[in-house]
Amino acid sequence: MPLSLKPLHPLFVAEATGFDLRQPLTPDQAAEVHRAMDQYAVLVFPGQALDDDQQMDFGRSLGTLEGTRATVDADKHRLKHQEMNDISNLDTDGSLLKADDRRRMFALGNRLWHSDSSFKATPALYSMLHARVIPPEGGETEFADMRAAWDALPDRDKAKLRTLTTWHSLIYSRAQLGFDAYTEEEKKAFAPVQQRLVRRHPGSGRVSLYLSAHIGRVEGMPVPEGLSMIRDLAEHATQRDFVYRHRWRQHDLVIWDNRCTMHRARPFED
Repeated sequence: MPLSLKPLHPLFVAEATGFDLRQPLTPDQAAEVHRAMDQYAVLVFPGQALDDDQQMDFGRSLGTLEGTRATVDADKHRLKHQEMNDISNLDTDGSLLKADDRRRMFALGNRLWHSDSSFKATPALYSMLHARVIPPEGGETEFADMRAAWDALPDRDKAKLRTLTTWHSLIYSRAQLGFDAYTEEEKKAFAPVQQRLVRRHPGSGRVSLYLSAHIGRVEGMPVPEGLSMIRDLAEHATQRDFVYRHRWRQHDLVIWDNRCTMHRARPFED
């Protein structure tokens, strides 16, 4: 059965049905997913009752998995696979994280608009989230289309931005929330990396802004001036017309392209 796509937003995002992701994707099926991602940038696969191994296999069918998780206390991990992030409020023994736990404080940065792994020299292609247990209210994830945001900029702004580069780090994004409790090893691991501010998406050919809360400096500009510009761009790029809010259902799997979207978590009572 081919992949069936139902648009969920006028600009991007589609619900994808027709594939059972518990089964390994064929090369042709993987190519279908890539084509759909090039068009929509965010796909919602409903009703996918995957286990961890099946989710890992789905990820591998689309590319090489990142080998490291960017978090504090990375050695405290309750999941089977080291490459899989635990986006939850649970400790390694299944109990709730304490209110002042360093991991909980660090994870609050997920509420900032960002692109995953933009702070790595080779940033992430796709990310995926699978809903195993969801809160009774809140906890939505919002996505913003950076291609549409670029298209809507005046030509004079486009000309100014095309050649700019920015510096990204987890330290920069968490500093916005007042978090600075890093070990020396974490400070080295989170050292800033440089990224272009404007990129052309290779699959669609569309030009996109590459924004993230992880940006802490614009090359060649005084820090306050550069960050003021980035804040203005982020406000422009996350206006309501460019944003889709996903309200989770159990077993939803959502995959998105980090090269042309930003996303953020919304609060829930944890």
